[in-house]
Formats: sequence, C-alpha cells, structure tokens
Amino acid sequence: MNLQHSSAFLEKKSNKESFSMKSGVVWLTGLSGAGKTTIANKLSKKLNSEGCNPIILDGDIMRTILKQNGFDEESRKEYNRTIARLACYLQLSGHVVIVALISPYQKIRDEAREICSNFFEIHVAADLKTCIERDTKGLYAKALRGEIKDFTGISAPYETPVKPDLVLDTTSYTAGECVDEIIQLLNRKKL
Repeated sequence: MNLQHSSAFLEKKSNKESFSMKSGVVWLTGLSGAGKTTIANKLSKKLNSEGCNPIILDGDIMRTILKQNGFDEESRKEYNRTIARLACYLQLSGHVVIVALISPYQKIRDEAREICSNFFEIHVAADLKTCIERDTKGLYAKALRGEIKDFTGISAPYETPVKPDLVLDTTSYTAGECVDEIIQLLNRKKL
C-alpha cells in the first residue's frame, strides 16, 4: 500500500539556485563500515542548512532505543519493518527522514518503498575488504573468529540492491561528494 499525503514545500533561496524540499525517506543501505552513518550525518547538516528539518534513524542507535537484540534473519526483517513504519510516520509529519541501516534484504527494502512515499533507496557501496579496514569496533574480526553469529557480509547475507535510486561508491568518493550526489538526486526528483 502506498500512503499518499500532501506536504507543503519548505523553500530556501540562495544566490546560486533555488532549493526546495518536502518530506521523504532517504534509505541508506550497505555493509557495516560502508559509510552510511557518516553520510547520514553530513546529509542532515546540509539539509538543515537548506531549511529542512531532517531526522536520522541510525541503525545502531535505533537498536538501543527499541531494545532490539536479535540478529537472525526474522529478527532483522521485523526490526527493518519497524524502522520503515517509523520513517513513514515521521515523513507524514513533514520530515525528511534519513535512514542509515544495513537492511540486508531486498524484500524488506521493497516493503519500505511501498509504505513510504517519496522513498529513495541509496546503496552505500564499499567492498568487504574496505569495510573490514574501516571497522573501528572490531566487529568484523569477531565475526571472522566466529564470536559473532549472523554478521552481515560474513556469516549472514547482504542482498545488493536490485534497482537503487543511487549507488555511492565510498571507496572512490568522499562523504561530502556522496552528499552532493544525494542532493542532486533529490533535486531531480523534486523531493
């Protein structure tokens, strides 16, 4: 079911160009360490400076808030559905919602697209080797030693997005350049 709603445009004019935003969901998906949270934070600052009121739903933070501990397939799917419903609610309240979530299953990302209008699936892409090198928490090392079960990319699958609205290769581009690409996408789609 696609929820339809009307939302007033929030506009901010600059000397260079007109920038307009209304509510929507920017869903950043990718492996742990790909750069989702870094991009989400920079995108939030950029949108805020443009007169929008963005909200970030970061996977790690939301797990703590929602007391979600399971990492098996069914627990992940239900957690992702919960985030999608929350994103939809916040979007209907007039926010640009930035979701930074591994969200490893295409079916669940498709469900999120169905319940949220103005939904943009963005694949934050980095190869496994790069993600392991960036891992400041040591999670990949623990997963490789078998200390963490159901770890996405190691002992649990990550389904690469089939038809994302945008692919950001964070091994080749900076977080700032990735944010610029997202802003261009949102402008083209008139979010």
